[in-house]
Amino acid sequence: MLLATSALVGAQTGTATAVKTGYAPVNGISLYYEIHGGGEPLILLHGGRTTDIDRALSFEAMADDMAALMKHLGIEKADVMDYSLGGGAALRTAIQYPGLVRKLVVVSTVFRRDGWYPEVLAAMGQMGAGAAETMKPSPIYQTYARIAPRPADWPVLLAKTGKAPTMPVFADADAMRPEHMVRFFQLLGGGKKDAGWNGSGMSDARLAILPGVTHYNICSSPALASTVTPFLDAPMQRTG
Repeated sequence: MLLATSALVGAQTGTATAVKTGYAPVNGISLYYEIHGGGEPLILLHGGRTTDIDRALSFEAMADDMAALMKHLGIEKADVMDYSLGGGAALRTAIQYPGLVRKLVVVSTVFRRDGWYPEVLAAMGQMGAGAAETMKPSPIYQTYARIAPRPADWPVLLAKTGKAPTMPVFADADAMRPEHMVRFFQLLGGGKKDAGWNGSGMSDARLAILPGVTHYNICSSPALASTVTPFLDAPMQRTG
């Protein structure tokens, strides 16, 4: 996991910051983390340097790990931003530990499995140890092999494979159906009515669809940082 300040979502600009790294003993694993900068925490879930253990890979377990890491580091509440599979873990964290999540950004993530296009679901059905060799030319594997403590575990990894203000972010050529994106936003309270001339009818949820990108390159798009930073940095709305 990577922890940073909300403003550091713009780290794609190349600003140099001091980095603290470590391993946290949580839930039977030695969880690798990095801390960049200071200020209000933003948690970015990523894969790589944590050694796998003999347990099922589930969103619920990953949410437990995130909560345990926050406790280990003395973080009472944080913004959380995650992508694809990590987005599922972020959603579970907000569900299981709502008191820990201040704001939530989920990038290119579905809220139900049937939100994916049929061909994507079919590809997921082929995921497993047998697909490990064919995926080695992919950018996903190249990144994994570069930073994982045990790259040989790649087949094993594939085989396992109060509400916070939330912003779902998608690509306009994403891997899920556009109607699913809209439904996701509506379930968060958005898109229910006209916000009015003064915006008073606007929900605290936000929806962003980035043009000219896909599920596979959205995280490298400069538009991602510039889109989510204002949402994360905006003051929390008062409720009740």
